[in-house]
Amino acid sequence: MDRIAVAIGLGSNLGHRTAHLQFARTRLAEGLAGMRVSSIHETDPVGVSTPQPRFLNQAVVGETTRSPHEILDWLLALERARGRRRPFPGAPRTLDLDLLLAGSQVMHGPDLTLPHARFRERRFVLEPLAEIAPEMVDPVSGKTVRELLAALVAQGSAVSGL
Repeated sequence: MDRIAVAIGLGSNLGHRTAHLQFARTRLAEGLAGMRVSSIHETDPVGVSTPQPRFLNQAVVGETTRSPHEILDWLLALERARGRRRPFPGAPRTLDLDLLLAGSQVMHGPDLTLPHARFRERRFVLEPLAEIAPEMVDPVSGKTVRELLAALVAQGSAVSGL
C-alpha cells in the first residue's frame, strides 16, 4: 500500500498540557514515517461557551499507509488514553488530535471530513503547520498551507475553536 502524507493538529488545555502533547508526539512517531513536529503555540480558547484555560497547540506531519478511518480510530484511542471526555461540544480537553489533511483525499462523512472542515480558518492550526509543511496543499482550495495562512493573516481574522 502506498504511503500518504498526513497532517495532524494537537491541542491540550487541561491537566499537564505539555505532558499530554509529549505523549501524543511519542505515540504518533510510532506510526508516522519521517515525522516532523512544530513548536508549541499557546493560545486563548475561542469559540467555546465556558471560560477555559489557555491551549497548547502543535502540528505534526508524517507518512502512513493507514486509511483515513484507521488514522481517526488511532487518534481517538490516543485521546481516550489521556482521559479525553466529551461532556459537551467545545469542552476543555486533556488531548485533542485532529486529522487535518491526508494526502489529496477529500471526504465528507458523518464521522470524518477531509480536509478538516475548519482548518483553513484557524490560525492556531495553520501557524504550527506552516512551520513544518508550508508547501503542503489543501486539495479543496489548491492553496498551500503558507498561502492559507497568509490569507488568514491578511484578513486579520480571529481564530475559531477546534
